[in-house]
Amino acid sequence: MVTVIARFKIQEGKQDEALEQLKKMTSAVETQEQGVLAYMCHRSQNDPLEIVFVEIYSEADVLQAHGETPHMKEFIANLGQFSDGSGASIELMEPISGFTRGKGG
Repeated sequence: MVTVIARFKIQEGKQDEALEQLKKMTSAVETQEQGVLAYMCHRSQNDPLEIVFVEIYSEADVLQAHGETPHMKEFIANLGQFSDGSGASIELMEPISGFTRGKGG
């Protein structure tokens, strides 16, 4: 299992455009990438311009394939239109313990 935490900030005034693109991306991953166990997009309650993705992949190959999908390439190509470029980070995490539940869990 591979977990990724990705963070970036939205440009002031671009929130609606960003949220539309983020929802489009998460929907595409859910319907087209069966090896992705979780792909959750969150907005910080402390800073509504900060976006945090929590992504869980069944294996490293699934993460690599995710980066090659047409929807990911489109998302990356459009990211500069609503991201402000500051504070962006992608971090691979090592699972230690825990669990996931179904939706609403």
